[in-house]
Amino acid sequence: MSLRLQLHLNDYVDVVGRRLASWGGDDILARLWARDHTLWSPQPVPELADRLGWLELPDRLERIIPDLEAFGNELIADGIAHVVVLGMGGSSLAPEVFSAVFGSGPGAPELRVLDSTHPAAVLSTAEAIDIGRTVFIVASKSGTTIEPLSFMEYFWSRVAELGGDPGSHFVATTDPGSNLETLARQRGFRHIFSAPPDVGGRYSALTEFGMVPAAAIGADLEALRAAALAARNNSGATAMVARSDGCRLGAAIGELARAGRDKVTFLTSPDFAALPAWIEQLIAESTGKNGTGVIPIGGETPGSAAAYGPDRFFVVIETAGGPPVDIAAISEHPRAVLSCDAATDIAGVMYTFEVATALAGSVLGIQPFDQPDVQLAKELARDAMAGRLDLSDVIEIDAMAPDLADHLATWLNSAVPGDYVGIHAFIEPTAAARDVLDSARRAVRDARGLATTLDFGPRFLHSTGQLHKGGPDSGLFLEIIDHPTPAVPVPTTDYDFAKLVTAQSLGDHLALRQRGRRVLLVCLGESGMEALHRVTAAVAAAAEIAATA
Repeated sequence: MSLRLQLHLNDYVDVVGRRLASWGGDDILARLWARDHTLWSPQPVPELADRLGWLELPDRLERIIPDLEAFGNELIADGIAHVVVLGMGGSSLAPEVFSAVFGSGPGAPELRVLDSTHPAAVLSTAEAIDIGRTVFIVASKSGTTIEPLSFMEYFWSRVAELGGDPGSHFVATTDPGSNLETLARQRGFRHIFSAPPDVGGRYSALTEFGMVPAAAIGADLEALRAAALAARNNSGATAMVARSDGCRLGAAIGELARAGRDKVTFLTSPDFAALPAWIEQLIAESTGKNGTGVIPIGGETPGSAAAYGPDRFFVVIETAGGPPVDIAAISEHPRAVLSCDAATDIAGVMYTFEVATALAGSVLGIQPFDQPDVQLAKELARDAMAGRLDLSDVIEIDAMAPDLADHLATWLNSAVPGDYVGIHAFIEPTAAARDVLDSARRAVRDARGLATTLDFGPRFLHSTGQLHKGGPDSGLFLEIIDHPTPAVPVPTTDYDFAKLVTAQSLGDHLALRQRGRRVLLVCLGESGMEALHRVTAAVAAAAEIAATA
């Protein structure tokens, strides 16, 4: 690995320097590797002392790579054309990044990720693959996550329709002894891969959750291991704090967030364009709690210098041989620049960000390995599924209503400098929908100077959802839903995907309302893209109204 980190901190050089000097005198890396809980909490609380197994993952890779490579070769030998990861959050984001960065090697299957419960997304995945030549990776750390289990039941039924042995088309990745492991044994899955139980989902890219899909597409696992190991040594127990990229980046993220620059905004070379979504999950779920947090901004189209306010800290990630990232518009802002020599250096970037995020949590005074506010939305979604919710508090606005822009302007008028706008779309996550919603992001940023995020539900509930509910009250959330069709039943259950995604959208909406967040729910009905274009135009109009109010 050849990963180089440069910090251009402008007015924040001294405060970050003092933090690093303090860490050096305090042997912070030795304490990190010793699992010293006092870095984050006076007491050894749950999901702290038992969630630091990710530190040793680069060393562990050497032991598991032979089995992973054998699995990848087996898929090629069996003529498997497609591998579909059925997972959420940490179980789906790393595979998606590896697929986008590496593609598929010679003879290796194409990899797809399904992490949307919208019925149209489920059907689109089914239509895009040859089910008889597909292996499905059911990925769930707990083994009880409703989304991957629902996906599994649907595709199990589809495979069974073809005859033969359905189990040969399924692989499980889970913690040892989980319900999914038991189910996989009962149904005769092709393989069961056990991941280390002391590694949380968002830190699991270098476990089986990321490496099994990487092996499936023929990625160079040895090069990934070498890159991860170099990053591990750079931030090892005896490494110098002043030379540790994890320490330097963590100190910068933490101290600049404390100084009001809490919108960590990512600009990447085109080949790493998928990476910020993984980093968003890591930072948002780790730091967004107790009313504080770092807001990661990924996928935001680069703007002019005037579009960026004093709440930004930029992280530029470049790869050798690719076009340089244009930094002219951000030259006056503090930034970190990570330069890589090869695509496989992505494993080193991931490990470095894991160290940095853990140490930024120490700066912010939060415990970075739990997610205390995620459960609320899940519970409300279950209540919605069971018909136990009073939905009278849900204020839904028709996307085709003539006063839509007025509603949006009222909502946007509550924004103050330092706020951000999050668009949450519980619709089919197509490229066309993303392009339309990206224009809404640009309109809000350029008219109001507000940072923006875009997430598709329910995927974000397992990543940035913790930040929205437990982080600072600086977010304005626009939730977009539709009337999901067709229903698409989930075999062996009493629900369908339309009911599930609707319940998840309502659960998230009510959870945000209970936390006192500024949230607006807009329904596209059955008008699809026509209504989505209308919402985007109304957002742009509302941004202009709010900007001149």
